[in-house]
Amino acid sequence: MNDRKHPILYIVIPCYNEQEVLPITAPMFLQKLSDLAAAGKVSPESRVLFVNDGSKDKTWQIICQLAKSDPHYIGICQSRNRGHQNAVLAGLMEAKDRCDITISIDCDGQDDINAMDAMVDAYRDGCEVVYGVRSSRATDTFFKRFTAESFYKLLNAMGAEVVFNHADYRLLSARVLKEFANFKEVNLFLRGMVPLVGFKSTSVAYERHERIAGESHYPLSKMLGLAFDGITSLSVKPIRLITGFGCVVALVSFIGVIWAIVQAFLGHTVSGWASTTSIICFVSGVQLICLGVIGEYIGKIYMETKARPRYIISERTWETDKDKEGS
Repeated sequence: MNDRKHPILYIVIPCYNEQEVLPITAPMFLQKLSDLAAAGKVSPESRVLFVNDGSKDKTWQIICQLAKSDPHYIGICQSRNRGHQNAVLAGLMEAKDRCDITISIDCDGQDDINAMDAMVDAYRDGCEVVYGVRSSRATDTFFKRFTAESFYKLLNAMGAEVVFNHADYRLLSARVLKEFANFKEVNLFLRGMVPLVGFKSTSVAYERHERIAGESHYPLSKMLGLAFDGITSLSVKPIRLITGFGCVVALVSFIGVIWAIVQAFLGHTVSGWASTTSIICFVSGVQLICLGVIGEYIGKIYMETKARPRYIISERTWETDKDKEGS
């Protein structure tokens, strides 16, 4: 391995309930792998690695059938559903000792697989990380475009270093993956963690298409959850904002106390139920919000201290084949 001119490429594809789209996109990935090998850009030993994230449909059966039909298809199955980020990580860690480079991509056909050519070229030119970045969001609705762009701006504002309009379509070299394996946190936000590793990087722009088949598994609620995970996993800025806001509220309250004492001495005080209630409600609301944010950090610390495995591989297609041969 470590052949920069003819690297072994593993295309890592997380899958969750993708029985409708997988038979359509799997041949597309294999064809792209064949085209790259025919052009002399990657080694013929390259593979398409599917990661079944505890699907409830026939996704794993389809992956096993694909592996039987062509040796360039391989797959691993998680023991249960652990989420997209853990599935991507499982595939990357499985591939890091078997290849020179990986390209992670979703299996829904939305990301332009032809961008892989430019990614591999950038690696051959010396880059260790190549980010796939959407060139535009013209096909998105206004709401989706606004929320998505706000998502990246919010992350950067909160101190989480991310590449604008980049999701999890990226090339990583084995060198980067070996260093990335040293990151042991349980709360994963890969698009914010990869820049922390460093090394020479670049971006490749591509057009994102509509999903070929099936339904999206990333609604707005999951996007918001991912954004909050990214902020709290990579930055302590919310805690600092709370501290600053608490100081401002304390200062205003102190001024209010002085004002109340002065008014009392001057004899200008009147009973004011509404103003008292408003102040109590405001301060109580601020306290609850602050406790919620602090609680989120404490919860993540709790999960990290347990040091539970981030993924468990229950089956591998090549091991399944060997077991059957042995029996």
